[in-house]
Amino acid sequence: MTPPGYSPDSDVRAWAAPTAQAPLRAVVTVPGSKSLTNRELVLAALADGPSRLSAPLHSDDSARMIEALRALGVSVEAEPGDGDFGDDVLITPTWPLHGGGAVDCGQAGTVMRFISPVAGFADNDVEVTAHETALHRPMGAMIRALRDVGVDIDDAGHWSLPFLVRGRGHVRGGEVTMDASASSQFVSGLLLAAPRFDVGLHLIHSGGRLPSIPHIDMTIEALARRGVHVERPAPGEWVVPAGPIRAKDVAIEPDLSNAAPFLAAAMIAGGSVSVTGWPLHSTQPGAMLSDILSLMGARVVRRGGALTVTAGETIAGVDLDLSAAGELTPTLFALAAFADAPTTLYGIGHIRGHETDRIAALVDNLRGLGGEAHELADGIRIVPQPLRGGLWRAHHDHRLATTGALIGLRVAGVAVDDIGTTAKTMPQFPDLWQGMLSGASSAPGAAVQG
Repeated sequence: MTPPGYSPDSDVRAWAAPTAQAPLRAVVTVPGSKSLTNRELVLAALADGPSRLSAPLHSDDSARMIEALRALGVSVEAEPGDGDFGDDVLITPTWPLHGGGAVDCGQAGTVMRFISPVAGFADNDVEVTAHETALHRPMGAMIRALRDVGVDIDDAGHWSLPFLVRGRGHVRGGEVTMDASASSQFVSGLLLAAPRFDVGLHLIHSGGRLPSIPHIDMTIEALARRGVHVERPAPGEWVVPAGPIRAKDVAIEPDLSNAAPFLAAAMIAGGSVSVTGWPLHSTQPGAMLSDILSLMGARVVRRGGALTVTAGETIAGVDLDLSAAGELTPTLFALAAFADAPTTLYGIGHIRGHETDRIAALVDNLRGLGGEAHELADGIRIVPQPLRGGLWRAHHDHRLATTGALIGLRVAGVAVDDIGTTAKTMPQFPDLWQGMLSGASSAPGAAVQG
């Protein structure tokens, strides 16, 4: 029997999104933060000794980072740990880094933006490329900035991946002005490598509104834990002195943005969902969920280290500036589709340059199910309408796939064309989703890949 939504144009059978048959009563544990894992992997690779990461994320994105560091001569090995989703990892740096090889970033924005500066420390050429579906992602500002600090890059005049980094074993550094309005990862990538630059870094952002500032704060906090103090003389300006990066053992927080679909599920299906291990303080944009979901009508409580979201009587339509947390847009879009009034999500023009044009893809998908949504110059407006089943296209985007799962909780017959794309940051998503619906707890994950 052909599953609902099977696409004859694809060799992947669509995933029939399960519909909630009763209010939820679930406790969910999610894997480690992708953003923290990949930052700490880079810092550990540039540190002055070995570092151990406890409960890191094991996913396509983190595997790409591990493979990239190994290609540069860094040792990354699995070590038994206490995490629910796989081994810890031990990172042993080498200096200078090794060139003469290739780095495939896959679809991982953190890898392409964080590894490009690091490749400048290699003793030979490094080819940096990505999956064909990710070659469109903005890299021009990073290429210009790297050239300004002394990295020799041959991009054949395309200002995008793939390109060749001609490693010289060191990077000069110095003052550089860059427009990072397309991605905060440009800033983070330079800050992470900056302590190893010959003269450090003075970075000035020259463009418009800087997106996802919490991710830059996360980078600065990660550097501080390893003894690197980043000065901020003015908004959009950072100074990093040259010096050592301290080796350190680091425990990785759960991925709060990946927890978002599970918490939002309680509001769509009714009942309550708790996510364990919720930190008291976090620079992850997902930490904003507590306030946002409360604003949209849920009761949100943190108790015993878990964050619990309980459905209210309705989901409230809201106007939200998501410039600091654009990655939450797909989940909040799903909530808005069932709200009691229209919702406008703005400050998110930069998410057009993510795995896909998220604004266009969300609008098109919802219209395909009979819904009403409109693209704005810097956001989306969602007008709640009765929805019907149909195919939800993931567009190689993990967050679009989980949005389809959310809508399917209330709308029968929704099928996500490629639920496997969730492996980018959460390979266990389908099992965790089924476990949430059945009231079971999370399942163990896989070990270090490669």
